[in-house]
Amino acid sequence: MAKEMRKAVAYLRTSSAANVGADKDSDKRQLAAIRAFAQANGFEVVDVYYDAAVSGADPVTERPGFMDMLARVVSNGAKTILVESPDRFARDLAVQLAGHDMLKGMGIALIPATAPDFFTADTPTAVLVRQVLGAIAQFDKASTVAKLAAARKRKREATGKCEGRKGHAELRPAVVKMAKELRHAGAGRKPKKGVLSLRAIAVELAAAGHVNEHGQPYNPKSIGAMLKG
Repeated sequence: MAKEMRKAVAYLRTSSAANVGADKDSDKRQLAAIRAFAQANGFEVVDVYYDAAVSGADPVTERPGFMDMLARVVSNGAKTILVESPDRFARDLAVQLAGHDMLKGMGIALIPATAPDFFTADTPTAVLVRQVLGAIAQFDKASTVAKLAAARKRKREATGKCEGRKGHAELRPAVVKMAKELRHAGAGRKPKKGVLSLRAIAVELAAAGHVNEHGQPYNPKSIGAMLKG
């Protein structure tokens, strides 16, 4: 009984536009090496993707051919990407490892024909670069958090408020203004101690058409919040 072939896609990349064209052999050489490896190791190449004139230092997520391939791999069950060599995937070591880690997290294997164990071996260099990349990512996140905090502080100092739920003063400025006027003026009455009670203010507001979202007079706690604001 013949052994079932594993599905894979081939990824080709050429850095220079001078090496792209019908009379050039870079893509042909890469594909030949990939097909030879696939045949010898039980893979069936079901599709080929090519980023022509794309730098090896470009992040993989910024390459159109690679992203088209990724969409195909995710949807069709071919969970293996074959490349001629590690530098054809990415010439920059940091990009290589970051790209590989992204694929690994998606359950996709990346195998260079010339060095099949390149991305699976935890060499000291690979471990170091991963640690550096992690430190950089953590620094970027911390910097972003600090910048956002500084921006919120500036806004808070300028406006007195920056985050959280909007208060009555923001949502109902006219109601708050009238509540404060009633508190001190007494609405033409002679309230005890020279000010209206919170409940009395709620009654006066309701008489003027200012009620809560349920159509009822504001409760005394809401009136107190308006006066504090």
